[in-house]
Amino acid sequence: MPFEKHPGVVLLRFSLAAVVLAVTSDGLALAAEARAPEENRWEPKIRQFEEQDKKEMPPAGGILFVGSSSIVGWKVDECFPGLPVINRGFGGSQVADSVHFADRIVLPYRPKIIVLYAGDNDVAAGKSPEQVLRDYRQFVEKVHDGLPETRIVFVAIKPSIRRWNLVDKMREANRLIRAAAEKDERLVYVDIDGPMIGDDGKPRPELFKRDGLHLNAEGYKLWSARLLPHLTLDQ
Repeated sequence: MPFEKHPGVVLLRFSLAAVVLAVTSDGLALAAEARAPEENRWEPKIRQFEEQDKKEMPPAGGILFVGSSSIVGWKVDECFPGLPVINRGFGGSQVADSVHFADRIVLPYRPKIIVLYAGDNDVAAGKSPEQVLRDYRQFVEKVHDGLPETRIVFVAIKPSIRRWNLVDKMREANRLIRAAAEKDERLVYVDIDGPMIGDDGKPRPELFKRDGLHLNAEGYKLWSARLLPHLTLDQ
């Protein structure tokens, strides 16, 4: 009997084909999952915000903080007593994520001032300074299409111990955003890079938690002092 017609060979080929099909199917499923929109990652947190709003909607005309984990960890009620602040930070997010969810966690509050911190994770994920600028411009356009008088305060991408190797790209993104902000009186750029650098030219360790990335109470104290002059609601 010819080799290729031997029953054992046919069975072996069938088995191998089944294995390949199974592996391929699993691989396609994993690939599809990997291609799923990144925003799905944030959906539970965004829904949590929406549930909070159903119970008690913050009053319009306040100060909205939005962005990544540096916003999440900012105890804005304590740092800015007496001001109508709202925190809608979601950790690990990028500028584009705030654009995507603006209809749900930015525009509904009709804030008079928006404080945005993002860009840190963007650069760490491989985005160019130019892309960070484009995403920032999209956020500004999204907000001003619905709220043309709202002031947007961008807190500069911070220099950190953990991501010090990316500081040049982060500073270039800051430079581009600062230049864009200077062309519109509704846009504000707050520099926190310089004040966070020590005499040795490196990030001041006393401002960070042990991970060298997130701020501690002293770090937020510095940020709050830099930001406060820009939170005047009667302008």
